[in-house]
Amino acid sequence: MTSFGDLLGPQPTLLPGDDDAESALLNHEAPEKVAADHPTASIAWAYLAEAAFDAGQTITAYAYARTGYHRGLDQLRRNGWKGFGPVPYSHEANRGFLRCVAILARAAQAIGETDEYARCLDLLEDCDPRAAGELGVGQ
Repeated sequence: MTSFGDLLGPQPTLLPGDDDAESALLNHEAPEKVAADHPTASIAWAYLAEAAFDAGQTITAYAYARTGYHRGLDQLRRNGWKGFGPVPYSHEANRGFLRCVAILARAAQAIGETDEYARCLDLLEDCDPRAAGELGVGQ
């Protein structure tokens, strides 16, 4: 098993985060407003997706999660990620993206989209083998 920072594999990608969006969410600003004000912040989309999923709005959760997932992919690529390699859950700024992947997996599973569910679990495993467990998906 390759560990993070192994000389044989890519270095971990550590996103810079969005301090303004994160601060607004921690100060209980409405996630809808935070996503509108900071549309590239995966964390805002994760908040929206998780709330929608918890409210039984599976399709809405799926859409929010997919948006946050794609925004996160954009950020990862801008920060050197080549489509593979570690994206550690332990790095706080990576969690918005990873949370979006997890809720996308849960929503895909709920609507019977088994291929998408499996792809999301594989991505979480590739990013950080502990992420799925930390996010309560795939267990």
